[in-house]
Amino acid sequence: MPTIFALIAILLYLSGSALLARRLWQGGTYSAAQPVGRVPLLTGWSLAVVLHAVAIYGDAFTATGIDMGFFNALSLAAWLIALLLLVASLRHPLELLGIVLLPFAAVALALEVAFSGPGTATTLPPGLQIHILLSLLAYSLLAIGAIQAILLAVQNHHLHHHHPGGFIRALPPLAIMEGLLFQIIGLGFLFLSASLITGFIFLDDLFGQHVAHKTVLSIFAWGLFAGVLFGRWRFGWRGRIAVRWTLGGFLTLALAYFGSKLVLELMLGR
Repeated sequence: MPTIFALIAILLYLSGSALLARRLWQGGTYSAAQPVGRVPLLTGWSLAVVLHAVAIYGDAFTATGIDMGFFNALSLAAWLIALLLLVASLRHPLELLGIVLLPFAAVALALEVAFSGPGTATTLPPGLQIHILLSLLAYSLLAIGAIQAILLAVQNHHLHHHHPGGFIRALPPLAIMEGLLFQIIGLGFLFLSASLITGFIFLDDLFGQHVAHKTVLSIFAWGLFAGVLFGRWRFGWRGRIAVRWTLGGFLTLALAYFGSKLVLELMLGR
């Protein structure tokens, strides 16, 4: 793997997060028209995503198939999160989520570098590749939604306790933050639904010994996200209740996607 590319990408991710943290804690007033320092931030971010892609390709995609070991899968998910957030930030005020998500991408890539080695590459049929891609897209979008929910909760807390100053001034208005949260959840829910459907179609046994827990947790997470979207549509849910359901759904999904993989591969050695 071209380690130098990975190291540069890690430095760019961390630099981007530091720039965002500085902007946030300085408490500059939010401006949809001219966010301060946006061009150099997004330029460095774009380069980091490209170099991260090169690093992943060298490790996960081999001549004999795809190696989706734990650290490769984690790095691929982190890269997809960074890419999707970058694209979304070109149209919506979402780049502040990079304060958390860019360091996550840096750590995931560092773990891939540290623990890369000859894994088990497998040749997957096209249907299963589609299922994996949809699963990663769903997880990545809902991870972004989870961080958005946390930031929304912090913003809501400050405003309700009459502390609108400080870093809160750097955030978009509460209504915009809530609208973006449900847009992200809605899109992630569609990909999660498609992932479950393709899993039932292309996997031989979704409730087999080694995947039953993943299937059950994924379906449960799907129910939580369906519930919060229905609650928003039918009862106008917002604020704390929306945040709690969103975080509950994401934590369940994270446990399904990576918790089971961590236990099976790193603890049980399967």
